[in-house]
Amino acid sequence: MSLIRHLHIMLVGFLMGAADLVPGVSGGTIAFICGIYDRLINGIKAFDLKALRLVLRFEWSTLSRKLPLLFFLCLGSGLLAAVFSLSGLLSRLFISHPIELWSFFFGLVLASIVLLAHDTWRWRPIDWLAFLGAGLITFWLVGLPVMQTPPGLPYMFLAGAIAICAMILPGISGSYLLVIMGKYHQVLEAVSNRDFLTLAVFIAGIATGILSFVRIVSWLLHHYRRVTLITLTGIMAGALRTVWPWKETLSTRINSKGVEVPLMQTNVMPAELTAFVPALLYVMAGAAVVLAISRLAAAANRQPA
Repeated sequence: MSLIRHLHIMLVGFLMGAADLVPGVSGGTIAFICGIYDRLINGIKAFDLKALRLVLRFEWSTLSRKLPLLFFLCLGSGLLAAVFSLSGLLSRLFISHPIELWSFFFGLVLASIVLLAHDTWRWRPIDWLAFLGAGLITFWLVGLPVMQTPPGLPYMFLAGAIAICAMILPGISGSYLLVIMGKYHQVLEAVSNRDFLTLAVFIAGIATGILSFVRIVSWLLHHYRRVTLITLTGIMAGALRTVWPWKETLSTRINSKGVEVPLMQTNVMPAELTAFVPALLYVMAGAAVVLAISRLAAAANRQPA
């Protein structure tokens, strides 16, 4: 890859990491609008038992011909940079400027929907059905109350598999689904208490979920690309419910720094209609970022490999 493409992939990884830090926003959304979604899915799909054997034998040169290792290295380095550099900043902004931050991400997701819909326009009746069906199901899903699932390891495995599948899909946050399944705290406690057995089962669920689900998504994109893209657009539209700027906190949790932060929230209307005006500016800023990312992706894709 050229230097510009290297830097582009690192920037995409950084933006994906930033998105995954936001409850309700998926890194898959960023991958989608940056034009690397297919490459990401196919790259993960290429990891199979043969690739695992190559890893265990340390046959890196053979593995590099099977897997896009440089692509994942650039993407992963950008993602980790975002996690380590932005987690504290975003946590503070969610406390000090929640409406402004949620408005920005609302604009980001909304503009992404418009761009993706433009790429697949004109829609047939079956396309509208796919869009509306996916949107309504997602809207219902992200509004579910917290469930009390059993604490056993099989349910932790299932939670890991479901959460990682959500992270692949544009619009749905895997961490948000962990909250709904009642596993968010259990995962945090396992990390804090160094419960390696629970973490190993959770990671096994993640590995199983992602390696299975990417094959389904890849097959759908290959055989039914148009309706699949429209369905993913509907998922993003339904997920707008999670990034609505005005929220009422129903329950809280204590984060790793001992600060009380929101856990479950419900959407509300602002007390005054004039509150829409400043929020709209941040929505427009989020939309502008999406447009800039889209143009950067187009420029990077025109560069020689």
